[in-house]
Amino acid sequence: MSQNRSVGELKTKSRMQLSYCVCGVLFLAGCSGMGLRGNEAPVIKREVKDVSPQARKSDDSSPRKRLMILPFLDSSEQRPQSLRDQARREVIKELNKTGEIIVLDSNELKLDLAKQIQSGEYKLDEAAKLSQQLGVAAMIEGKIIDLKVHRKSDEVGVFRQMKTTFDCVVRVRIVAARTGKELFNVTKTVTIEESNVRVAESVDTDRFFKSNPEVLQHLVEDSFLEFTQQIVSTMDKLSWEGRIAMVNGDRIFLNVGRVSGLQVGDILKVSDEGDEVFDPQNGNFIGKGPGRLKGTLEVVSYFGQDGSIAVIHSGAGFKENDRVELY
Repeated sequence: MSQNRSVGELKTKSRMQLSYCVCGVLFLAGCSGMGLRGNEAPVIKREVKDVSPQARKSDDSSPRKRLMILPFLDSSEQRPQSLRDQARREVIKELNKTGEIIVLDSNELKLDLAKQIQSGEYKLDEAAKLSQQLGVAAMIEGKIIDLKVHRKSDEVGVFRQMKTTFDCVVRVRIVAARTGKELFNVTKTVTIEESNVRVAESVDTDRFFKSNPEVLQHLVEDSFLEFTQQIVSTMDKLSWEGRIAMVNGDRIFLNVGRVSGLQVGDILKVSDEGDEVFDPQNGNFIGKGPGRLKGTLEVVSYFGQDGSIAVIHSGAGFKENDRVELY
């Protein structure tokens, strides 16, 4: 696919026009600091070594599932924390814009996430258990694996035809909060090629990115954004659920409401947590079995930012943290 974007759509004040070959859309900002001469237009070729699945249909009115994105990780300690923090913010913004997912801040977990990291990765199965109380359906870890820049040019001459290639390797893992099961584990290599005539010069990856921080920032951001539709598709495979936050007489307060997509009059079935199941051979946690069905609730009103109030439709014995699902 090839697509040209006007100057007004770019994230930089450069007068260049970009041409893309891509399975999605990627903006490369900060190109004006890459040594271009005058108004010469670079030719940028981008390749993503993966195929994004189709997004869920926009007319699907089912309740939205909650997703928690942990702070992004980096295989290198030399790159600034702000790089992955900004990339994470952009991913959260894009996922929320889809209207199909509610992304929660991992700060709501109220736990020391540094203690949840082992060998450079989060212990997602353990962190997922803690997120269930917030009605989270899944948890995401994003990680920068590698960043490289290469340049090739004609062998002779002061002014040479120069080609710059950027490689950004990132990985995303998703686990289900209820079972701790890994649902998604994909590494993408995003490659961008830029061609232009420039004064011959050597390149060092770290030095180049330090001199061109905007190029690095947008390269990382857009590499993670390539996962957007795959994340939505993965979340679509999970069942929706919420939790009872409080029981007060005949009123049941739920931690899901209007924002999550519940409608007044919806009937919800209630079950307890269920038992944890472990593999008898190796002792690994498999997941939680279905809990005992306690009865049903009817949503009658909303409260707070995204909560609702329900009354008992059938059954009894409801308590805090019981699981609720659409009937």
